[in-house]
Amino acid sequence: MLTPLGWGTAAVSVPLYAAGWWLGYPEPAALAVAGLAAVGGALLWTLPKPKLEVSREIAPAKVERGEPAVGVLHLANKGRAVRGLSAQDAAGPADVAVDVPRLRSGGKRTVTYKLPTARRGEIPVGPLRLVRADPLRLARRVREYGEPRVLLVRPRTVRLPVLPSGRAHHLDGPTSDRSPAGTATFHALREYVIGDELRHIHWKSSARTGTLMVRRLVDASLPTTTVVLEARAAAWPELDDFELAVDAAASVVAGAASAGFPVRVLTGGGPLCAIRGGPDDMEVLLDALTSAATEEGTRSAVDAVRSVRAGGSLVVITNADAEMGRIASVRSRFDRVVVLRVRPAGPASAPPGVQVIDVADLDGLAESWRRTR
Repeated sequence: MLTPLGWGTAAVSVPLYAAGWWLGYPEPAALAVAGLAAVGGALLWTLPKPKLEVSREIAPAKVERGEPAVGVLHLANKGRAVRGLSAQDAAGPADVAVDVPRLRSGGKRTVTYKLPTARRGEIPVGPLRLVRADPLRLARRVREYGEPRVLLVRPRTVRLPVLPSGRAHHLDGPTSDRSPAGTATFHALREYVIGDELRHIHWKSSARTGTLMVRRLVDASLPTTTVVLEARAAAWPELDDFELAVDAAASVVAGAASAGFPVRVLTGGGPLCAIRGGPDDMEVLLDALTSAATEEGTRSAVDAVRSVRAGGSLVVITNADAEMGRIASVRSRFDRVVVLRVRPAGPASAPPGVQVIDVADLDGLAESWRRTR
């Protein structure tokens, strides 16, 4: 297709030829013919289509934000010899310049180039766009090669140990007074109330005290770490602050998941991800947080906590002190509550029983987190 310069040359040449012919001056007509011939030659110059086979790899396919990643292009020429061409590979909204070397007929080459990883998210890479232009830049033709791939730029993380939940540990597993009723683990004795199953009565204790006593059985599963990420767009006027909040959330969930503890992640829009604890679960959590984005709406992320099962640790990532009242209202439902304030504007007023950590960067979070434990 013609470039703006090519269109301009053609647009000027036509009336120039007409004026020269009408007025009887051969010079303008000859100049116009030369311009039109240059435009036609430029179109013919860009007409040949390189017969290339292009396959693409991304190494590695998943990286933390800021870590290096490269694109690898395998080129095979199935047609005539190809001179060096300028090319661009799409990488999300940006274009990455790629130098395509000279390829003889039947030749193969491998080209590598750096990919941008400064922003978190799923970054589509490709297709490769080969640009062929004439020497005068009057025409330019773009052709696409290769199937696109996806680079996953995940949040940055630092190593954080799992928070102790304050539960008493039994041989069958960790339990607390807030553990849900179950059928497997003996936790304590209590007085009989109407409706209790007779098979749970502890007869020796009942005979000794003179009061019917029943065994309290609880669920001895590992305590869940609930991570609440404030994602309302109005709460994050600075995008970099929200990115740090996502990094902090990823660090918390990675620490709990790597220790084999169940984790669930919530925003004001509802559950983002939940895992039961296993070797591959950390990958699932980090992949889910890769797509975390600010949301339009007025629902606080803490409000979403009211609909989840109580117990375990609650970690709230926010930058608004206005959330402290809502956090205090759900404090009794959890064994431990920690608030991570991302780049706060002033000192915090923490409700009783709530620990507050101010987060200016990830390294500072790691140090403060260890002191909290």
